[in-house]
Amino acid sequence: MAETGIIILAAGNSSRLGKPKQLLQYNSYTLLRNTIIQAKLLPDSPVIVVTGAYKKNIDEELATTAAKVVYNPEWETGMASSIAIGLQQLRLSNPQIKTCIFTVCDQPFLTAQVFKNLTDQYKTSGRGIIASAYANTLGTPVLFSSNYFEKLENLSGHEGARKLIQLYKDDVAFVAFEKGAIDIDTIEDYNNLISQ
Repeated sequence: MAETGIIILAAGNSSRLGKPKQLLQYNSYTLLRNTIIQAKLLPDSPVIVVTGAYKKNIDEELATTAAKVVYNPEWETGMASSIAIGLQQLRLSNPQIKTCIFTVCDQPFLTAQVFKNLTDQYKTSGRGIIASAYANTLGTPVLFSSNYFEKLENLSGHEGARKLIQLYKDDVAFVAFEKGAIDIDTIEDYNNLISQ
């Protein structure tokens, strides 16, 4: 029985890049597909992809994956709406879900091991939020226990999971994900990645 769901936030319009970062190629796959592949390696974990901008192109890319897709018609209002719609869909299809991992699709070095580390740390730490640590910050992927589901669904505008990490510091543990600091926001970021 699934206990942990994974929600991939892929609704943004990559404004600084000028084209959909979700569909950038890296190591034979798009960044989005790689994220789905790694998420699917976590056993018994339903995967939901929240889409928004570039819907048609991204739907084509997702057609051959086993991920469940939910479209966020309000993606332009900010990340909070994608978090809410993804979580609502997850809870609807998996009412027994106990934890949820939110991740993005522009961390090219994300692996299934990072997801596993988050769930392992959750089981051993007794904390309700497990974040990834890199570059002196805590960020995605981040796991939340069901205690936080309602709070996540009530975020607004451009608020993301980081708001809850900061608000509930006493209930946060973390796992190291040094390469999480490498994400793709600009064409320079992407060129640096593929030139390595």
